[in-house]
Amino acid sequence: MKPQRKRKLAQIGLVVIGLGTAVGLGLYALSTNINLFYPPAKVVAGDAPIGTTIRVGGMVVEDSVVRAGDSLKVSFAVTDYAERVTIRYEGILPDLFREGQGIVAEGQLNGARELVATQVLAKHDEQYMPPEIAESLQDQEANKVY
Repeated sequence: MKPQRKRKLAQIGLVVIGLGTAVGLGLYALSTNINLFYPPAKVVAGDAPIGTTIRVGGMVVEDSVVRAGDSLKVSFAVTDYAERVTIRYEGILPDLFREGQGIVAEGQLNGARELVATQVLAKHDEQYMPPEIAESLQDQEANKVY
């Protein structure tokens, strides 16, 4: 083989290795930052992983909000009209948070399958509902027995 050909093959090999490394690092970064959405029915069924950051969404159950008197701790339940999940959060809730409204909470499930939330997101107007919640509620409505 000629020296020029060897040099060209070595360069192509280095480019392929470099691209492979860049793609691998990019995929690793994406996999650690992904937050999967789970409706309450899947959390109760055990499909949601414990100790991994996930999102749980649904409608805030009426009369389920319990606030601690001496701190910013709050506990409430969300439902997809099939099951309900308790969410514990410490911090200031969004202004639009209230019972009977759609929310998405991000956090990790504990051993009791309660979500310890790090962030709570509430809908921003009367007509909006996060797509994941709307889809989950439609699925539950379709499966409902009358």
